[in-house]
Amino acid sequence: MTAPALVDVWRDVVGQDHAIAQLTAAAVNPVHSYLLVGPGGSGKRAAAGAFAAMLLSAGSDGDDAERHVRLALAEMHPDLHIVEATTALGRIDAETAKAVVRQAARSPAEGARKVIVLEDFHLIDRFGAILLKYVEEPPASTFFVILAEDVPPELVTIASRSVRIDLGPVPLVAVIERLTSEGIDPAQAASVAAAAAGDLDRARLLATDARFAVRAEALRAMPGRLNGTGARAAEVAAEVKALIDDAQGVIDARHEKEAAELEERVERYGLRGSGKKDIQDSQKREVRRHRTAELRFALATFAGVYRDALIEARHPAEVLAGIHRIEAAALSLERFPNEALLLLALLAQLPSLDR
Repeated sequence: MTAPALVDVWRDVVGQDHAIAQLTAAAVNPVHSYLLVGPGGSGKRAAAGAFAAMLLSAGSDGDDAERHVRLALAEMHPDLHIVEATTALGRIDAETAKAVVRQAARSPAEGARKVIVLEDFHLIDRFGAILLKYVEEPPASTFFVILAEDVPPELVTIASRSVRIDLGPVPLVAVIERLTSEGIDPAQAASVAAAAAGDLDRARLLATDARFAVRAEALRAMPGRLNGTGARAAEVAAEVKALIDDAQGVIDARHEKEAAELEERVERYGLRGSGKKDIQDSQKREVRRHRTAELRFALATFAGVYRDALIEARHPAEVLAGIHRIEAAALSLERFPNEALLLLALLAQLPSLDR
């Protein structure tokens, strides 16, 4: 089974040739559940949409098949259901889990198949048990596509019931090529692609941020000012926070536009605020992810400065220990409850580059 020739189903999935090959083969004789695992910005959701397009267009041809594909890729197909986090903290609550169960039990609206995409499944936490039976044995017409950045222990059982397909960070060259094809200057594309560390979504966002280069230069200068004192560490930590606040400007501008567009729809169609809370919660989650990504970028920049200094360092063991501390801090970002405290503690332990 192939998708209509006029539509490039995989056009928005960049640098994931192996995953594309696996999903294309799977669409010929699909099973009940697939688990797509990969970091943010790797293209999991786009891959899920493309796979859903292939599943939902199966058995049709010509204009009818193309219609199924276009609607699925636009996430507007009546038999494609995207389940996102339902709280500002990015969690999936019990009511949403129960709604997924009800949705899975219903017959498709149009064709013979229905696809349910569960996004951020690694955040579903204790409500995973509610979905276990339906992920394991859904109705014959229902297919689950589960998206997760990792598989925590409490979700191993569900994961074992699914075919796992891994997506890695988007390769640097692929990010640069996609950005330049979208009209970004090659030099700028190379700069933001390196900073995005395989996250195409973030690279696109940074490409619209006129102050990115200013922040990057300021971050590179900070490690040279550390002197091992708590006072200087606090000073630099405050400056990092200010840069992260500054970086949020591009997100805030987009959110203001989204809010204005929603208000316009409410006024035009009399929806009485429908969807406003969902958008607000989604925006809060996006801000949290963006701020974490900016802090991660700051740590990566610091690590790069220390690696450069390692070549001529008078005390290489201290510099190397500093690099290891930075890397450990970056790994703990997702689970550390206070990012500001983590940053302050780290900076206080980093060695001076003047010694």
